[in-house]
Amino acid sequence: MIVSLFGKDPRRTMIATLYKRIATGSRSPGLYAALGVPDTLEGRFEALSLHMVMILRALRALPSPADEVAKDLTDAFFRDMDASLREMGVGDTVVPKRMKKVAESFYGRAHAYDAPLNVSDEAGLAVALGRNVYGSEAPATPLARYALAADQGLRALDLDTLLKTGPVFPEPETFA
Repeated sequence: MIVSLFGKDPRRTMIATLYKRIATGSRSPGLYAALGVPDTLEGRFEALSLHMVMILRALRALPSPADEVAKDLTDAFFRDMDASLREMGVGDTVVPKRMKKVAESFYGRAHAYDAPLNVSDEAGLAVALGRNVYGSEAPATPLARYALAADQGLRALDLDTLLKTGPVFPEPETFA
């Protein structure tokens, strides 16, 4: 009984591993060097958000229990954002306000990217990415091509493969 209380929860470990793989994919040097994602706090948030959106889209297309995995993964993302804010020295009284802004930003991006990804609209996705990632009205066409390829590859995976081997993202350099 005591071992089960203090032992590792396999589901939580699985989600943590998946989240770590997504975060690692979002930190690919090619995203920053070849595709020009700003190597800043904001740029890293944008890259992580984009990769999370693509994974959540893939999970949404899969049968249950993928919906539970998506919920747990989203929770892990927001726990990580909360911990990051605290590590940066944001005070306890300010964290909830900042987390609200983080959530609004994330869900806004998910909404902005979803429609173009649904219909493989490179131009529409490039405009949304340009605005969010680069803070520019100039389209981010290479990043859009990367995202479209990644989204298509992720949607070809089943839940077991996604959980066991993790997501496989394309090499960003091939889209520069």
